Amino acid sequence: MNMHIQKVFYSIFLCFFYGQVMRAAEKSGASIVPAQLTCEYRTNPLGVDQRQPRLGWLPQATNCGAYGQRQRAYRILVATDSAALVRKKGECWDSGWIQSSETQHILYQGKPLTSDRVYFWCVAVQDEQGRISAYSPIAKWTSALFDEKDWTSSWIGTGDTYDPKMKDCNLDDPWFRKTITLKETVADARIYVASIGFHELYVNGKKIGNPILTPAVTDHSKRARYVSYDIAAYLHRGQNTIAFWLGTGWSIYAPYATADKPRSPLLRAQGALYDTRGKQLALITTDKSWKTHPSPNKLLGNWSPNNFGGELFDANKDIPHWNLPDFSDKSWQHAKEFQPKLALSAQAVEDNVLFQEIHPIGIASLPNGDYRVDMGVNFAGWTEIDVKGSPGKRIDFHYSERAQEEMTFKNRSAYIIGPTGQGTFRNRFNYSSGRWITIRGAKEKPELSAIKGWAIRTGFAPVTEFSCSDSLQNWIYDRILWTYSNLSLGGMIVDCPQRERMGYGGDAHATSETGMANFNMAAFYEKWMQDWRDVQGTESMVGDMNDPSWARKNETSGRIFNNGILPHTAPTYWGGGGPAWGGIVVMLPWSHYQHYGDLNILKNNFNLIKTWIAYINTHVHDHILQPYGGTWDFLGDWLWPNATSEGMNNNKAENICFNNLYRVYNLRTAVRIALAIGEKEQADEWEKQADLATDAINSLFYNSKTQLYADGSMANQALALLSEVAKVEDRAKILEQLTEDILVKHQGHIHAGITGGALLFKYLRSVGRHDLLYSMLKQETYPSWGYMKANGATTIWEMWEKDLPGHSLLHSSFLYPGAWYIDGLAGIKSLSPGYRSFVIQVPRSQDVPISWVKTAFRAPSGLIKIHWQREAGRLQLETAVPPNTIATLKVPKEDLIQLLPDEKRIRRLATEENYLVFELQPGVYHF
Repeated sequence: MNMHIQKVFYSIFLCFFYGQVMRAAEKSGASIVPAQLTCEYRTNPLGVDQRQPRLGWLPQATNCGAYGQRQRAYRILVATDSAALVRKKGECWDSGWIQSSETQHILYQGKPLTSDRVYFWCVAVQDEQGRISAYSPIAKWTSALFDEKDWTSSWIGTGDTYDPKMKDCNLDDPWFRKTITLKETVADARIYVASIGFHELYVNGKKIGNPILTPAVTDHSKRARYVSYDIAAYLHRGQNTIAFWLGTGWSIYAPYATADKPRSPLLRAQGALYDTRGKQLALITTDKSWKTHPSPNKLLGNWSPNNFGGELFDANKDIPHWNLPDFSDKSWQHAKEFQPKLALSAQAVEDNVLFQEIHPIGIASLPNGDYRVDMGVNFAGWTEIDVKGSPGKRIDFHYSERAQEEMTFKNRSAYIIGPTGQGTFRNRFNYSSGRWITIRGAKEKPELSAIKGWAIRTGFAPVTEFSCSDSLQNWIYDRILWTYSNLSLGGMIVDCPQRERMGYGGDAHATSETGMANFNMAAFYEKWMQDWRDVQGTESMVGDMNDPSWARKNETSGRIFNNGILPHTAPTYWGGGGPAWGGIVVMLPWSHYQHYGDLNILKNNFNLIKTWIAYINTHVHDHILQPYGGTWDFLGDWLWPNATSEGMNNNKAENICFNNLYRVYNLRTAVRIALAIGEKEQADEWEKQADLATDAINSLFYNSKTQLYADGSMANQALALLSEVAKVEDRAKILEQLTEDILVKHQGHIHAGITGGALLFKYLRSVGRHDLLYSMLKQETYPSWGYMKANGATTIWEMWEKDLPGHSLLHSSFLYPGAWYIDGLAGIKSLSPGYRSFVIQVPRSQDVPISWVKTAFRAPSGLIKIHWQREAGRLQLETAVPPNTIATLKVPKEDLIQLLPDEKRIRRLATEENYLVFELQPGVYHF
């Protein structure tokens, strides 16, 4: 079937087939049908560069009133012709019937894949009785360019380079274009675009897709990620213009500077065009024949911490129709070619999206003639503002997180009015962060309707809905998710979007489990782990990397050692940290595996983990990790209450104790990873190291009379328990001491920071101490989340204190409660990787005096629902267990809920302390 007809057929077939699947399943009598097909964790992805991509689906019940639905076998068909799948022909792969209940991470095992090809696939399953379902709706993926030899294009740029001595960037964001002539109709065409700096693609004047700050942030000293676009529908016979608008962005970022490329935007693109028979008509490749010209847009600032700046658009420099075929580019310059040594890989994470439109709630006229706009919420994203003024007049926009400050962290943009006397500023290749906008230089006060904003995040899908009877908890949960989303631009979670924009490893302890509990972060965190593999071997950077007398020459200046050392951020290098920052390369893969059930995350990062631990071990003496590196290399807990006044504690006993406890926690987690992938010898070695370190820590830091580790901080006590350093016979007493510290000494408040607080919450979640967690979360005085709410916060702050100098009000520091709302209040916890088995545990009323919780969680294994409510002293419970899983329900004994066991649905298990325990088969329950 030719490609054009095939595309039309595929679209019509999908519309028809979705309605037929359920009817066919009913006819076959199967209890389940496969749905929600994914490839490499995404739906119908473009540009997959895996030769054996992972396929997945979810079994969907055909009768919501039935129970016990399971998958016994599956059969996958893959073809390059969607019509072949209708005939049940898998020309590329027919797996045959595989006896397996697995539905995720199924490796393609058919004929070798070809670069730049569309592959269609579907799957049928057998249910628990062997009844065969209808085939799923047809899904697809497009292969990328597998080999370097597939790339025949060149890197191109303007030849200009960034001057770091300038206050603002000296580069204009460049345009590139080329016109080709086509004699035949194009039926199939994709173009693969790698850029250093951001890009937008245009074909015959039409912007392709909706790229937002594309591509994802990448270590451009090592790698470039390319994005795939389907452009067939935009091409026609005759002349066609392919054009790019590049944005400076990360192209001038100092840690990415290398001798083989200029510090300016670069582009490499390639696309093959095919006719209806699959014959190649043309090959688009970037080279020096392309033409370039400065655009009206440029970066303000220098793309470094505290000066990421914004954008300047000069409407007087705009050139209409610059990207159309009939535009003459004779006066434009030819592009220059470059040969940077960069690995090319397909972008395997979702693009950024504008996920919420924001409208101002007020605008005030200031005495000096400025206008102050209140957007109503602190956010990171784009703004669009209509302005009027004299031609050539510059209108400035200053963004602030604080009502009392005109501008925070040099977040600013500007617009120069063109000949018409009016115009519209809108971001393109940068973003701002704040709540208030000061407009300076405008001719008249803008209408509220002339101003809007958009919050931006990576386009991962939300998977959870949560609400409860406690309004403060709803506010905390909502603001944590809002803050997390606003930190996620570009395929990494940054510390803050306005000041640093760095991917801190330590902060991920506070964010990663919250993220996975509420969003589909599978591809996102795989991408970020690739970033950590890229940066390994280079030390941290905390100085001015634009200073040639500093960069790569001094301690903490980014010297390259090519060993197991890690900087504290990835892929951004810059910033301070400590062992818990690099140690995220152990903890995150394990959390990812536990959540999604894919061993690949462990296998792909095992060498990273081994070399990291080997590096840390070079700083161990007598089984105790010693302080190492510079001032910003041995942080432990960070930003605990009053930390700014107390100062850094790197060489104090409490900090050395914390980092040694963390090292053991890292080692014990690495042991679990090694055992999971069959590396027993390495596991034994790490277990021995952990045991020796445990003895040394207990000897040096533990006071058996007071049951305190070092200073007895919440962070140290919790980490001693979490890492299993505390002796078994002492653990109950240590937990009692921690309980007293929280409830009595600190009157129910938290007294920990980013890493310490995250690990404190992780431990208390693991042992079900919901009373202590709720105590810390219900407070409304300092230090607490409720204190932020009481002080008008719309996002979670960097520090517990209000309005400290340099303090970010949109930050990653204290987002760790976001996971507890799902695994604590809702009570949904995985028992096996990927949630194939899980617990639903209703918290006791004496621990959490909340009257109801309602949660829907789309786990990797399917949709889990829980709605529990206490009314007039009785517990009512509704829950849904997805097909192909098994749930363990735990309800407090005192709730006296009536569950009658039966053979098909419910089985009584052994009673646990304070809980009645039942096993539930798939289905919907009302108790």
